[in-house]
This record gives sequence, structure tokens and C-alpha cells, in this order.
Amino acid sequence: MKAIFRKIVTLSLLLCTALVAWGEEKISFKADAPMIVSMSEPFRINFELNAKPDSDIDAPSFENFDVLAGPQTSTSSSIQWINGQRSSSVSYTITYVLMPQKIGTFTIGAASIEAKKKRYSTQPIAIEVREGRQESNPNESAESRATNTIQKDDLLLRFEVSKKSVYKGEPVRALLRLYSRVDNIQAEQSKLPAFNGFWSQQVEIEQGPFREVVNGKIYNAYNIAEYLLYPQKDGVITIEPAEMTIVAQVVVQIRQTMFGGIPEAYNVRRELKTAPININVKPLPPAPASFTGAVGRYTLSHNLTATKVPANSAVTLQLKISGTGNLKFINAPTLSLPTSFDLYEVKSEENIEDRASGSVGYRRFDYPFIVRAEGVYDIEPVEFTYFDADKGRYTTLATPPIKIEVTPDGSATAAPQGIVTAPAREDVRLLGEDIRFIKLGKSNLRAEVTPFVLSQGYWLTILVLIVAAIIAYCIVRKYLRDRSNVVLVKGKRANKMAVKRFRIAEKYKREQDRRAFYEEMLRAMWGYLSDRFNIPVADLTREVVREVLSARGAAIEAENIIAVIARCEEAQYSPAASAAMEEIYEEGVDAVSKIESAIKK
Repeated sequence: MKAIFRKIVTLSLLLCTALVAWGEEKISFKADAPMIVSMSEPFRINFELNAKPDSDIDAPSFENFDVLAGPQTSTSSSIQWINGQRSSSVSYTITYVLMPQKIGTFTIGAASIEAKKKRYSTQPIAIEVREGRQESNPNESAESRATNTIQKDDLLLRFEVSKKSVYKGEPVRALLRLYSRVDNIQAEQSKLPAFNGFWSQQVEIEQGPFREVVNGKIYNAYNIAEYLLYPQKDGVITIEPAEMTIVAQVVVQIRQTMFGGIPEAYNVRRELKTAPININVKPLPPAPASFTGAVGRYTLSHNLTATKVPANSAVTLQLKISGTGNLKFINAPTLSLPTSFDLYEVKSEENIEDRASGSVGYRRFDYPFIVRAEGVYDIEPVEFTYFDADKGRYTTLATPPIKIEVTPDGSATAAPQGIVTAPAREDVRLLGEDIRFIKLGKSNLRAEVTPFVLSQGYWLTILVLIVAAIIAYCIVRKYLRDRSNVVLVKGKRANKMAVKRFRIAEKYKREQDRRAFYEEMLRAMWGYLSDRFNIPVADLTREVVREVLSARGAAIEAENIIAVIARCEEAQYSPAASAAMEEIYEEGVDAVSKIESAIKK
């Protein structure tokens, strides 16, 4: 009994340990620093680890920067139970205060630290050092200052292709990227090219941001969309420009109080457009008969379910084509079988993953057939030809010769090839019983069942169908009318989109990522107001919000959400504790809920 009890306790401890390990996050170590800093102003660089460190940080040399303070370590942790599942998080932040030594673009090397007996390193991070801030024109309006803050090259939209000269059917990787040197941006609308002349397949990618240096300047790069393009014709094919409208929220100091300037946010719109890209598609050279359109690099394998079978048995030959290229365009190779074999419909199975280099995986073709006559047969090699775009030539793969031995099936129904056997006596007697004589003379036929056409049930069915068609027409018409009403559609989805953004903000709140939390809260509230009242984000101001909500009898709710927006904008540029984030989050959700309730009354 004691032994059983000890086993139960041991298993329970192991289970608890497994649950704790499962609930913990994957360890990551990353660096966070401003993208652009001023020559005369210090800044912070944070090294964030979501686990307890086993050693001190191995900091980079900080070349071209003076270390004013650090390392300073701060810790936060949290444990949550959601639907009976435990999740825990811990965050160690090591902070250095740096001062630039000179103007230019510099890279801070990787830092490393040990956690749970394993070494982790950050990615190098690039920082651009500018001259000190210039004094603004006192006569210039705040809105004009906000507009002039964003330079022409602060926002770039580019289409990047892997190749500009390919063969017909060779995949081309096309990546649409947004490069930004501005914080707090939002896409208002976009127009993607139709990719005429290509068969396009969108690939799932990580959106970013990724810090990159372009023309000596540092940008946050965002992946908008990535495609695999398969040219369907030769010649020059043009990828049309992509267009996107970006709204940037710029904060400027406009109102002075005894405690300093109060920031005010302005929306600045920029229209971005990529340049057209010409792809030179070369025709494929004359192909052998076994070529079925495969372009890329492949291997061929085969499997026969049996090499010795009784007559009248089913056998399957499997051909598996694996590799990288236009896998989805490959057709089944031709299989030649002896005349006494019956080939049935070819079946296919695939496991394909779209990557930047093309489609990767395999396609398997199953050739089911039945062997009829006994004997030893040779199945001719199956050839598969593909075009290797890198080498510029065709490559033919083939299976080895396959032998299959067919034995008698033991039921006397199989016969050697070319020999016809006579039916047995029992079969003749049975066939005789199956024969029925045809009656001679004049027939007198009459219908035993009343025809349905033109009957009472027939006309009732017609009436029901007509009524159902009228109801369906009204429903479809109302649906199309609602879909064409952009204001109605955006209004219906406003609350749903706000909830989605609030959830993202809550995630950042749990991770103690202040900057991302406040940015997402602002996106949630401004985006909700834009969608709910069909007002472009660029035209939304606090005065507009007061006017629109007051007209709908929600003046108090307007002041509530404006107050939350103001707190978020101020918190972006001043330190705040996690409790403040919790309070602002609850106030933001409550403000949107009260607006919905007030409008629906």
C-alpha cells in the first residue's frame, strides 16, 4: 500500500513539474533602443530577458558611445490561471544610459547572458545619431510643425523581387515592404497589383518590425505581403505599382502650462507608391516527350505494393516526386502497362509548403491496376523530366525496370495470357435459367401509376419554389445592399476591431511593454471612432469627436474617451507604472462600451 502511495505522489509531482514547464514562455533575449537619437541628448538601451539569469550580462563595447550609467537591473513577474491552465512570465531588464560621441549611423554589438544553463545573445542593433534638435518657428502652426516633422524619405514603400530574369514557370519571390522612420503609423487603405501574367500564391511571413539600414539611414521595416509568382507566359511581364496611404500620428508641444508644454497629436497622411517592375521571362527550350511542366529541382522514388501476386489481384505503383519549384503544376507521369493489366484512375496526394525559394515538398501519384493473366511481366521504366532553371537544361529521372510475377488465383477464373477457357457446365445451366422468352402478339400496356406532371402535387411544388425564389431574392438583395453600404459595414465591424486591438494591448500590458501598449490603445480608440462614425483617421480630432458624439446624445462619453486618449498620449513620453497601464486599459474599454450603449439607445 505504501509503495502504491509513493508512486502516486511521484507521478503527481512529475505532472506538476511538467505543467509548470509547459506553462513557461520560451526564453528570449533582445535589445531595445531608440532608432534615432540626438547628438546632445542621452538615451537608454534595454536588454530584456524573460527568465532568471544565471550570470551577469556580457555587454557589448558600446563603441562610439559613452556609458553614463548602468547596468541597472529591474525585475517583474506574473502568474495567471486561465481556464485551468497556468501561465507564468518573468522579465529581467538591464538598462544602460548612453551618450553619442559623434554624428553618424552606428551598430551596437550583441550582448549575451546565461539562463537555465544555456547562453543567449541579442541581435546587433543599429542607431542613427543626428544633430541636436532645431528650434521651431514660433509663428508656425502646430499642425504645420507636425507635417514638416515627417521628411520625404521617412516613409518608403518598396516591392523587392528575388529575380528579374527567369524562365517560364520558375518562381519569383516578391516582397512588399514598408520602411518607416516614424512612430505610431497606421495604414488607411492599400491597393495591391493584380499580377497579370503570373499565377500568384501568398506566403505567410513575419510582419516585423525589423530594423534595417537603407541608404545610410535606419528604418523600421514592416513586411506587408509576400508572394510566389509563377510566370505563365514568356516575354516581359510588368508588376504594377502597389499603393498605400499611411497615417502617422505626430505629437508636438503646443500648450504651455506652469509644468511645461502639453503634447497634442496630429494625423499626417502620406500617399506611397512603388515603382513598376519588369520581369523578363525566357521561354523554355524544346522539351522531351516526358516533360510535363516541372521547373525546379526534384528527385523521383517509387514503390510497388507487391511483386508477386495471384491473378485478378489489385496492385498499386506509387511515384513520389520531391523537391523545390512549381510542384503544384506537376502532372502525373505516363505509365505503360501490359495489355492484360487494367489501369484505373490515378490518385494524387501532396504535402507542399510555400517558401521564399518556391514550393517545397512532394507530390505522390498512385497508379492502381489489376493483373488478369498469370505470367512474368516487365513494367517499363517511368520517366519524369524537369527543367533545371539554374543549369538551364532538362534533367530526366526514371524508375528502374520493374518485374511482377502473376500466379494462378486458385479459383479457376484466371487463364494464361492469350488462352480463352470454356465456361463450366454449372455456368451454362445457370445462364439457361436466366433467359426469359419474349411474348409474341399485340401488347396491351397501361400505366399503373398516375403521372406526377400536371397533378395537384406538381402545381403545389411549383408554387412553393416560386415563393422560395422570391424570399431568396429579397434576402440576397438586402445582403448586397448592406455590403455596398461602406458606412454600415465599417460601423458593424467597429466594436469587433476595437476588441481585437484591446486584446493586443492587454498582451503588451502583461509583458510590461509600455510603448507598445500605449500605441495599441491609441490605435484601438482612434480606429474605433473612425470605423464607427465613418470618419477618416486623418480627419479625426478631439473637436470632431466632441461634435459627433454630442449630436448623438453622448457628450459625457465623448469627454471620457478623449480623457483616456490624452492620458495615453502623455504616458508615451513619460514614465508610468504597471498599475497606470491597468487603469488606462480598463478606462479605455469602459469608454468604448459606454459609447456603444449610448448610441444604441
